[in-house]
Parts: sequence; C-alpha cells; structure tokens
Amino acid sequence: MTVKPSLPFILINFKTYSEATGKWALELAKVIEQVSRETGVSIGAAPQFTDIPRIASTIKIPIFAQHIDPINPGNHTGHILADAVKEAGAVGTIINHSEKPLKLSDIDTAIKITRKLGLISLVCANNQTVSAAVAALDPDMIAVEPPELIGGDVSVSKAKPEVVIDTVKLVRNINPRVIVLCGAGINSGKDVAMALKLGTQGVLVASSVVKAKDPYTVLREFAEAAKFQGEVTLEGRS
Repeated sequence: MTVKPSLPFILINFKTYSEATGKWALELAKVIEQVSRETGVSIGAAPQFTDIPRIASTIKIPIFAQHIDPINPGNHTGHILADAVKEAGAVGTIINHSEKPLKLSDIDTAIKITRKLGLISLVCANNQTVSAAVAALDPDMIAVEPPELIGGDVSVSKAKPEVVIDTVKLVRNINPRVIVLCGAGINSGKDVAMALKLGTQGVLVASSVVKAKDPYTVLREFAEAAKFQGEVTLEGRS
C-alpha cells in the first residue's frame, strides 16, 4: 500500500527501540495510521528494514527506510540496497542521520540513486552550513537536527531557533524546491508549532513518540499542532 506524504509532514523514526521492533512496530504503525486518519495530517514511519514489508502491506501510511547505502546491485554484503527498500514497500529513505552519517560524496550518490528509483530522499544535516551544501545536491527534503539535542528534552526550535531560521533561508535561496523539516528534541505540540512557525514544513521525531507511555495521545497532540498548515501533495521528483 504505497502512500506518499503531504505537507505538513510528521515522520516517526522507530530507530532500533524495542518498543518499535517486530510486532510492536506494527502496533505503533496502526496508531500512526489512526491519528493520521482522524486528523488528516500526513504521518509516516521509518521502521527497521525487516519491518518495512509487514507494515507497508497492511498500513496506509508513508513508509521510509532509516538508511540506504550509496550502492547499486552487486557484491555488497551487509549493505542496504535502495532497490530492495523500494521493493519492500518504502516510498522514501532517510539519508545521513547523525547515527548513520555519510560523506558528502556518498550523500550525493545516494540522492541520485533515490531519484532514479523514484524514492523520496530525506537528508539529515546538523547545521546551517551542511544544510546549504546538501541543498545543492537536490534532495527532496532536508531535516536539520543538531546531534547534541537528539533525544533530549529541549527542541532545536527552542534551544537554537536561529539554526532553523537560517537553514530555511539558506535552503530556499539555494534550492527552493527542497522541503525543510525540523528534528531533535521535539517533545510537545508547542515544539511542533514552533518548528512550523520558524518556516519548516514538518518534523522528524523518534523517542518522544516511540517510548511514550501513550503514543496515541502524544502523536495526536503533534498532529493537531501541525494541522493548520494545510496539505500539499508531495510527489517524488523524477
């Protein structure tokens, strides 16, 4: 069930949390689908690779891989092949997360591979300078995430709003087609609203939802905060 994201977009990174592994990944995906259906806000999931098929085949939400390697089919044991990610049911992939970083040249290669396959590329960047460099590579999305704030209690939109503002401005000047998301420390609806007010078009979150005692309530709060932004269909560029 291939579903593409619309804007504003909330993407939940499952990482390798036990609360979002195997059967629990499917249960969390069901919650995401429910909140998305109730609010009309596009909410996607980035599960572990082994959980992509079971979620994509039963749940109507955008599915992203957590990573791809900058490779083509061949003798690459243990690598993550973009072709396989697409075949499994993903519509896009995260690239260069701070927990799985790539060199700029490899980011470039990975973006080109996603474009060839029709996958949506979401590249993570830790600051304004890296975001600007990545924007020149023409990804579909950039998520600005200072690594020191990831998993913390303070969002980048609160701790370092200038990073978000400057990133949006730089990216729009270099490549206005690129969609900017905000990540790192998003813990409340207020954080989501602030990220959008600073000019981004969505958020990338993980532990605040995945490890929550009540993921539904947390995610519903996030979605309601984003709802006023409206919806713009995002088509993967060829």
